[in-house]
Amino acid sequence: MTEDEVYPNAPVVLVTMEIRHPPAGPLTSSENRALKRLLAERLPIERPGQNVHFEMVAPPAQPTATIERFPRFLNRESNVATAIREQSTIVETSAYKGWQSFLELLWLVLEARVQVSPIAGIERVGLRYVDEVRVPEAAAVVGNWGDWVDTSLLGPKADTSTDSGLELMELQGAAMYRCPRPGQSLVLRYGPRDGYAVDPDSDLRRVKTVGPGPFFLMDIDSFWVPDGPIPEFEKDYLNSLYDDLHRPVRTLFEDLITDRYRNEVLRNG
Repeated sequence: MTEDEVYPNAPVVLVTMEIRHPPAGPLTSSENRALKRLLAERLPIERPGQNVHFEMVAPPAQPTATIERFPRFLNRESNVATAIREQSTIVETSAYKGWQSFLELLWLVLEARVQVSPIAGIERVGLRYVDEVRVPEAAAVVGNWGDWVDTSLLGPKADTSTDSGLELMELQGAAMYRCPRPGQSLVLRYGPRDGYAVDPDSDLRRVKTVGPGPFFLMDIDSFWVPDGPIPEFEKDYLNSLYDDLHRPVRTLFEDLITDRYRNEVLRNG
């Protein structure tokens, strides 16, 4: 495996980058039109987006809801999208073609964003990969996954042959790692699942149609928050940060799969 190898049958179903920043205010009509023009070649389809935030209050008062409305722009295949929100810019794809291609898309969106509505600083950056590890054999029990993923992910007594007669029926794991860069961490959520990790009926379409069934989830969230002053929006600084966020994601994924999965599934597209 080389660091830039792109597997023809990769398990990634969603890649998301979120850049959070101080409130920039909702886009005006003229700013929205300008942004749409800048993104028209790659992301010509505009859809309305909204986020509902509920503020809990003491009884007997009722919770109050705040609705944020924002534009989303998608490509014609509906597998790449961006959301331009007051405090964040999000780029996501279900058709991941490699890190450099994703970076180019990210900068297309960010440069368009700051051209029409400047960003005062960077408060958090998160890079998330959601992988559905599916295999040709039925893996009805947790223990069967040992041929495909590292056994460290399978939990205690995953072989189901304990003297107690206990059978492991469900496993949901999470691990958090500190990274070398100050302020950077990585969270891995993992475990056997059934169905889908990402809703196949969402407006971001899956590239490959698969039926519901058993899969092993690897949900890797690599993120950074400043441990000092909020840095300015600066391209070289962000490129360095993006690479630092991406590097452990690939390394960790490779460490957590077996050679059998790599050769029989990933390279057998």
